[in-house]
Amino acid sequence: MSEQAIALPRRSWPSAPNGPAFRKVLSALASVVVMGLLWEWATGHFRINPLYLPPLSDVFRTMMEAKDAFIDSSIKTILETVIGYGIGVLFGLLSAYVFFEVKTFRSMFFPVFIVSQTVPVIAFGAIVVMVFGNGLASKAIIAFYLTFFPVTVNALAGLLSVPQGQVALLRSFGASGWQVFWRLRFPAALPSIFVALRLSVTLALIGAIVGEWFGDTSGLGVLLLSAMFYENSALMWAAILATAVVGATLYGIVAAAESAVVFWKEEM
Repeated sequence: MSEQAIALPRRSWPSAPNGPAFRKVLSALASVVVMGLLWEWATGHFRINPLYLPPLSDVFRTMMEAKDAFIDSSIKTILETVIGYGIGVLFGLLSAYVFFEVKTFRSMFFPVFIVSQTVPVIAFGAIVVMVFGNGLASKAIIAFYLTFFPVTVNALAGLLSVPQGQVALLRSFGASGWQVFWRLRFPAALPSIFVALRLSVTLALIGAIVGEWFGDTSGLGVLLLSAMFYENSALMWAAILATAVVGATLYGIVAAAESAVVFWKEEM
C-alpha cells in the first residue's frame, strides 16, 4: 500500500512552554491562587468562625510548623496508594483480557466483580485490617479494591468497542489473533483505559486514607483523625489540602502519561 492510502496519526511531541498544555497548567494554577485569595479574604470579611473555616494563612502556618509530619505522612500515603493502584491496574487489565477472550468466564465471574463493589469500603476495610493487620499491606489492599473494578470495566468496554469490519480487514491481510489484539483492539481501548486510570488513582488514594483510619501511626488519614479528635480546625484543613495536592499530583502524572501514550486522541 502507498503512504497516501493509509492516513496514520502523527505523533504530537510535548508542546513548547507557550503550548496548549502549558496554558492549561497556568490556568489551573491561576484558579488555585484566586480561590486561595478569596478564602483568605472571606474568612476575615465575613468573620467566619475559625472552628469551621480558619484563614488560609493559619492553615499554611500550621502546615509549616508540622512540615516534617506532613512530609512523612504524605510519603507513606503515596506509597500505599501507588502499590495498591499498580496491582489493581495490572489485575484489572488482566481480568479484562480474560473476560474478553473467554466469554464463559465473563458470564460466570463478571457479576462477582459487580457484587464486590456493592460492599462499602469501610466494611471491606475493617475485614482487611482484621486479617492483614495495620501494616502497609492492608492499606494497599484497600487501594487495590477501589482500583481494579473501573479498570476492568473500561478496558473490557474498550476491547469490545472495535467494529468487526476493522477486525475483518486486518484478518484479510493475514493478521493473527494476537496481531489483531495488539495492533487494533488494545490501541483502540487505550482512551477508555486511561479514563479509568485517571479515576482510579484518586480512588486508590481514598482507599489508602480510609485504611489509615482503622489504626496507624502516620499517614494523611492519621493526621485527619488527629485533627478531628483534638478539634484542631487548622490542622484538619492543612491535612485536607495536603491530600488534595497529593491527589492532584498523582492525577496529573497519569494524565501526562495519557498524553504521551494516546498521542492520536486529540486528532480523532
